[in-house]
Amino acid sequence: MADFLQGLFGGAKSSVSSAAPAADTDFADYATAASPSPASHAAPSAADSSPIAASPTGLAARPYTKWYRVWERTQVSDFYQEMFILPVVLIFVVIHVWGTKTNKRKARSWITAHAPVLQQEFASVGYGGGKTPITADDFLKERKADEYTTYATGRQNIAFVDLKLTLLKRYNPLMLLGETVLSFFFDSLPAPEERMEATAYSFDARETSLVTPRTLGDTKVPNSGYEGFVWAIVHKDMMKRLRNDRYDLSLTTTKDHPKLPDWATVMTENAEITETLLTPELIKAVAQAGEVLDGLIISDQPIDQPKRLDDTVPKKRVSLALRLPSGSSPSAYESTVPLFQCFIRLTDQLVKDARWRPEVMRRIKQTREEEIRKIRKVDEDEKAEQFKTAGDKRKKEEREAKLKGMNAEQQRKFLDKEREKDARKAQKKRTMRG
Repeated sequence: MADFLQGLFGGAKSSVSSAAPAADTDFADYATAASPSPASHAAPSAADSSPIAASPTGLAARPYTKWYRVWERTQVSDFYQEMFILPVVLIFVVIHVWGTKTNKRKARSWITAHAPVLQQEFASVGYGGGKTPITADDFLKERKADEYTTYATGRQNIAFVDLKLTLLKRYNPLMLLGETVLSFFFDSLPAPEERMEATAYSFDARETSLVTPRTLGDTKVPNSGYEGFVWAIVHKDMMKRLRNDRYDLSLTTTKDHPKLPDWATVMTENAEITETLLTPELIKAVAQAGEVLDGLIISDQPIDQPKRLDDTVPKKRVSLALRLPSGSSPSAYESTVPLFQCFIRLTDQLVKDARWRPEVMRRIKQTREEEIRKIRKVDEDEKAEQFKTAGDKRKKEEREAKLKGMNAEQQRKFLDKEREKDARKAQKKRTMRG
């Protein structure tokens, strides 16, 4: 009865009487897995001897690698490019440092030789705002590695003096070589040279407008005006270049003077000016300076060709241009100190003696008036052309407005009349020419 009920309700048979079921392969891994045991009691394996084995502190040890041993993963051939570049860079750095220091040393030497003259002649020298300069660096300001400037003011008859030293680009040999090579092929590009250029601007009787009354006080202002003219002592090698580059010197004629050295000549508008300005002190200073003198120029005309009437207003000044000697010690520049002093004091002589006879001034003024007439004519022609252009534009606008308000038939008649009018004008011109 029990067996019958068990078969009817699907009950399971007794484990003793039933056959054992087939083993399930899904649980094979779990069936064969070893019993877990504590890590401290586990037997050491071969993996424990690897470099990644746990350290006594429980942290993983850093694996062995060649990354930290540069000498094992590189060789000399890997650095051939650096071995070539680094010495070249080092050479350029050394040349740059040497060049800038050499230029600075030459500039200091020049100002050391000429600073006593500047301090003797001017109340304020340099950019210290009236403070007395102590060292050479207090006089000069470095604009570029090859350019130094200074400034002086506070003197009778001279408003101020600008001074510039231009040196070689020793710090950049490639640029220096390029400029030297180009100067052989182009006349407009002069060869690199070291120069000193100074310009003294005259008050020309304008002290009251340029200097504040508080500065003048009760001091009586002398008459610092003088006649305008162009005169120069120049090196013969520079004569052609100066005449081509400077408009003011193109107004002069060139004449040798027996009292000057053979390498120097005079460019003047009148011989009387030369006899007045060529004093024994100036002749001696020019001879002592030697052939480093490029030009000592007195002018009231612009350097560039004037294009407008405003450019023809006289601006009186005295300029000095010298080539610097090759030496770099102050003693190398002592030969130009007398000429530099004559350059500064030349304005005093102009205020005193630059009063020419009426015949001389008539010729000088005639040259300037002729140039002014040329500029005025060009200016008038430009204005007439602008007026004509404006008139033509206005007529064109009126014609277009008139045509826009017509119909097609009216436009045709208007254009026919214009063509007939133009034909009559052309016929009239041909008749007049015949």
